[in-house]
Amino acid sequence: MQALIHAYLRAGLVPLIILGLVLGAIIGALLPSVGIAVGILGSIFVGALKAVAPILVFVLVMAAVTSYRGSGGNLRIKPVIVLYLFGTFAAALTAVAASFLFPTELALSAVESVEQSAPQSLPEVLTNLLMNLVANPVKSLAEANYMGILTWAILIGLALRHASDTTRQVVSDLSAAITSVVKWVIALAPIGIFGLVAATVAETGLSTLLSYARLLFVLVGSMLFIALVVNPIIVSAITRKNPYPLVFACLRESGVTAFFTRSSAANIPVNMNLARKLGLNEENYSVTIPLGATINMAGAAITINVLTLAAAHTLGIEVSFGSALLLAVVGSLSACGASGVAGGSLLLIPLACSLFNIPNDIAMQVVAIGFIIGVIQDSAETALNSSTDVLFTAAADPKYAYQG
Repeated sequence: MQALIHAYLRAGLVPLIILGLVLGAIIGALLPSVGIAVGILGSIFVGALKAVAPILVFVLVMAAVTSYRGSGGNLRIKPVIVLYLFGTFAAALTAVAASFLFPTELALSAVESVEQSAPQSLPEVLTNLLMNLVANPVKSLAEANYMGILTWAILIGLALRHASDTTRQVVSDLSAAITSVVKWVIALAPIGIFGLVAATVAETGLSTLLSYARLLFVLVGSMLFIALVVNPIIVSAITRKNPYPLVFACLRESGVTAFFTRSSAANIPVNMNLARKLGLNEENYSVTIPLGATINMAGAAITINVLTLAAAHTLGIEVSFGSALLLAVVGSLSACGASGVAGGSLLLIPLACSLFNIPNDIAMQVVAIGFIIGVIQDSAETALNSSTDVLFTAAADPKYAYQG
């Protein structure tokens, strides 16, 4: 058994994930009942990631703040936040442009309504964000409220900076222990992805998606444009180096996993591990990566804007340049309030639709379409969101820029 484990670890994570992808797709297509059965492996993997992510973020951020002494000016938090916001707005503009170049109409009358509540106004979204900052710390950990977790981790870390050396060492040791647990969980990624792919192919296939091919083309095409054109331009402007080795590394090691977990929050441990492998400053990435899972939402901005404009085109609503620009701004802000879990961005579509006075029942039908195509849309969205968290963190990190 020990020899088997060593052979598994020596094979490398990426080749094993690719093998899991291929085997999962084959089993899901040829043996659907087996595919659904092994789906439990994927559920266990995602469950383990979601379970460890909140405590990982809390402990790492607390340890980073506790140990930071302000010397050397190594922290690069603000530039990363600026990159997150700029990247999200660039994605929103891209989505608007793509929607005008390839206008899409939806079969709204045939869609079953979705019974889920969604924010009805921008102040409501912002209020929810602010309330999350001061949420009960225990509740924040239990419900994976990362804004609350970050707030309390920073506050407790600041308080512990004046604690004894022994106390600070305990916090540091706890951080190292949690990091080790995360490595164990990530080592199971190929098995988990095998189960996720097998179950997805067995349950959905591709037939349902054919009727929404044009919509998916606009959505996924916009996301690919951001991932392979816009983001590399941004990174190149900052680092003055060829951005594609870093871009492809982030897509390969973070984007692939996020594509199948469909949760930025669940992918936090994966991103933390990738940031460590890239040699980034832990004081930086322990804060920026969980923060990115909350506010770095380029994929969500694309989803919100493309589906909103598709609804407007379907209803024959003329969208002026000013309205489109306002939609890009609102879409960006709304995306930053999107949940870090699967389908979180879809529930903010009614907010964007309200700009064009689209009735809420129609908007919720658009949300339903989002859930229908979610097997691809939400997967691609999360892959873009999560991989960009590491990409921008690395771009702003002097250590990575130095290594080149």
